[in-house]
Amino acid sequence: MSNKIVTFGEIMLRLATPLHQRFSQAASFCASFGGGEANVAVSLANFGFETDFVTRLPDNDLGRSVIMDLRKHNVGTGHILKGGERLGIYFLETGSVSRPSKVVYDRSHSSISEIKPGMVDWDKVFEGAAWFHWTGITPAISEGAAATCLEAIKTAKKKGLTVSCDLNYRKNLWKWGASAGEVMPQMVEYCDVILGNEEDAEKVFGIKPEKADIAAGKVESAEFESVCVKLKERFPGAGKIIITLRGSISADHNTWSGIMFNGAKFFSAPVYQITHIVDRVGGGDSFMGGLIYGLLAYVNDDQKALDFAVAASCLKHTIHGDFNLVTVPEVEQLMKGDASGRVIR
Repeated sequence: MSNKIVTFGEIMLRLATPLHQRFSQAASFCASFGGGEANVAVSLANFGFETDFVTRLPDNDLGRSVIMDLRKHNVGTGHILKGGERLGIYFLETGSVSRPSKVVYDRSHSSISEIKPGMVDWDKVFEGAAWFHWTGITPAISEGAAATCLEAIKTAKKKGLTVSCDLNYRKNLWKWGASAGEVMPQMVEYCDVILGNEEDAEKVFGIKPEKADIAAGKVESAEFESVCVKLKERFPGAGKIIITLRGSISADHNTWSGIMFNGAKFFSAPVYQITHIVDRVGGGDSFMGGLIYGLLAYVNDDQKALDFAVAASCLKHTIHGDFNLVTVPEVEQLMKGDASGRVIR
């Protein structure tokens, strides 16, 4: 079997204020594209894997621009559906020091929000694929997107693919009538790999660490081992449970690490001090892309897979835009301890 990875979700037009400006100051916006599952596909394509991103786009110039951008990054676009009226948009105001970043969504009635089961030929999509990845953002978009995502998950599982999910709780998206707690369990139960951040498990499943104080800006890996164990008890079919650990000291300075539980043993990654963040949006997606790469490339070495994921996503914080535009040698160099940033000539 090949190592082709398929992802499914929404990609949006990203409009970011320049130079840390507030929305009220901005006379222009920096335009690019991004979205959780597309970000993962771009990471994996940069790492050398064959990828296929499935979504639904309007049949207009913006939809075609999205496809051109994905192709530029070697992401497969052959199964993207055309239809609907519009491309979703998100606006980003990048924070600084004690002022947090803000995101405003404009994605109601986007093309993918009107997708329905049966529109995608998942049997054809998954031909030659080894892995399917989705996130909790997709079922939050609409009832149709949730049903189509579940359809994809069941088909992938039936065909023997590894299924991974990033819980990715977004409270501002769950507006179509059902809550994440009602919808997500029936989807996550099919997953082999489950990723969440320090808050996702609590927001979606009510599972939280006993002692951690996330607001204090210091996150310890040992405090979240219980979260992994409880998630494993809730979803016994999952072989890997992973939690990303972000300590937010300020908008510009975060600590970054992660832990993994494989059902028998815990693994902890090094803690990185990211002191001058360029762009943290897409950080979790870059972790997921790095994790999938690590699990496929470093077979039976969960520690190295986790270390790769954390290092890859650490580097993402230095890059503008949603996409993590780094290579395997660059990630492995950081894994070896070379964080000097010296000029390469």
